[in-house]
Amino acid sequence: MKKIVVLTGAGISAESGLKTFRDSDGLWEGYDVQKVATPEAWQQNPQLVQDFYNMRRRDALAAKPNAAHYALAELEQQYNVTIITQNIDDLHERAGSTNVMHLHGVITRSQSSLNPALTYPIEGWELKMEAMCELGSQLRAHVVWFGEDVPMIIPAARECQQADLFILVGSSLAVYPAAGLVNYVHYNVPKYIIDPKIPDINRIKNLIKIADKASVGVPALVRQLLTGVPR
Repeated sequence: MKKIVVLTGAGISAESGLKTFRDSDGLWEGYDVQKVATPEAWQQNPQLVQDFYNMRRRDALAAKPNAAHYALAELEQQYNVTIITQNIDDLHERAGSTNVMHLHGVITRSQSSLNPALTYPIEGWELKMEAMCELGSQLRAHVVWFGEDVPMIIPAARECQQADLFILVGSSLAVYPAAGLVNYVHYNVPKYIIDPKIPDINRIKNLIKIADKASVGVPALVRQLLTGVPR
């Protein structure tokens, strides 16, 4: 069974109503990133940080998977599919995908402030300040903040090296180290990129550009891969 690796970014979740970092009306507008998404912010004002991610969790839980999420789940009918996502929502899982790697964590889980390897599911949207891990430290959102390591990047790179086909969806390839994953895909492997604004990666070999939004381009490509019928 051929292996497909899919890297998804904010664009696929934007069509489910979740704001994106790269857009002018994005989620971060009005917020100082240094005050809500860094280890220093957590030390200085943990309540503000907790409230910020509670709002994000509430929005993520209210959102629903779109046609692109469901189409990627359908690929598992005939392919060994790994989805690597930069997004912290769980829309891929809710659409039915069974092998999802979250590079930047997942908003529906919490983690220990002392040991990030200790993570726990969150019931509902609110993580309260009095919630503690088994070590007795305050629980925080299971999200990789600016300035923190991305522990899943090495396993993700290994997945890309093994791909027989690579699909990039809804990513501007502006956030590292995730943006560098495409460089781990073998040069002769077909690489599809689906986004209304195709990033400048002409240096990449065997690139097929699909200048559509995710909910249009992904289902069309999936139909082609499953049936052999061109878009």
